[in-house]
Amino acid sequence: MFVLTVAAVAAAGCRHENPGAPGRGPSLAPEHGLTTPTGAAADNSRCHVCHINYEDEVLAVTHAQAHIGCERCHGASDAHCSDEDNVTPPDVMYPPARLNASCMKCHRRDTIDLKPHKPLFDGSAPLRKRHCTDCHGEHRLGYRTRNWDKATGELLEDDDPRTMTKGTLGEL
Repeated sequence: MFVLTVAAVAAAGCRHENPGAPGRGPSLAPEHGLTTPTGAAADNSRCHVCHINYEDEVLAVTHAQAHIGCERCHGASDAHCSDEDNVTPPDVMYPPARLNASCMKCHRRDTIDLKPHKPLFDGSAPLRKRHCTDCHGEHRLGYRTRNWDKATGELLEDDDPRTMTKGTLGEL
C-alpha cells in the first residue's frame, strides 16, 4: 500500500513550477541585504513530493520566498522526477568542491557581509565550516536510499528496493 501511495503522489507531484502557489517559512534576512519580494513564493511542491524534508528547510524556504525554486540550481530534473525507482540522478548536483562557487554565482562576494565570511574566503575556516551550507541551512538529505557521484551522476550506492518491476503492473 505504501508503495502505491508514494507512486501516486510522485506522479501527481511531477509538475513544473507554479508561481501562484502560496509561500511559507521564515522571512528573508535583511542583514544580508535581502527583503521579501512581493507575490507568491516559488512553488517547489514538485520536488517536495519526495523531498518533504526541504519543505521547511531554511535554505530552500528562503530561496523560494525570493522566487528561486529548486529547478534554478538543480535543473528541471524531469527524468529524476518521473523515475519511480529513483535511480536517475537530478540534472545538477554539487560535489563539495563546486558548492561554494555555485552559491557565489548569485551571492557575489561584494554583496555579502564579509566579516563573518572572512575565514571562508581566506581559507582559515575550520573543516566543518568550509561550505555555505555548513552555516546556511541543512540542505542535505538525512537519509539516502541512493547515492550518486555528484560530479558524474554515477550511481554509487543503491539499497535496491524497486517500486516498478517487470510484472508489477503487467509487462513494463
